Amino acid sequence: MEKAKVYDKLVRDKIPEVIERNGETAITRILDENEYRRELLWKLQEEVNEVLNATSKEQLIEELADVLEVLKSIAKLENKTMADVIEVAQQKRLVKGGFDQRIYLEKTIIKEKK
Repeated sequence: MEKAKVYDKLVRDKIPEVIERNGETAITRILDENEYRRELLWKLQEEVNEVLNATSKEQLIEELADVLEVLKSIAKLENKTMADVIEVAQQKRLVKGGFDQRIYLEKTIIKEKK
């Protein structure tokens, strides 16, 4: 009797090989560009959630590496490189700063016009 485990998600390129080596059969298909874009964004959300749920420094770094891989793929899909993304990040840092000072904005006060 065969059982199926449904994933319905974008996976890394070598995952089907890993599945096959484990004695299972991987049923896959190639996404078109629109599906790929959508699935990359879902994958980014999935990986960010895993970052948020990491319970050790090692796991955190592992999950950040996964986020980075997804970001690389999104940049490539948009005909950009990580160098392009980093350049934009550096420009934003010059204008808005980074997060080094740990500033937490609680609220603003809006002055009433007289």
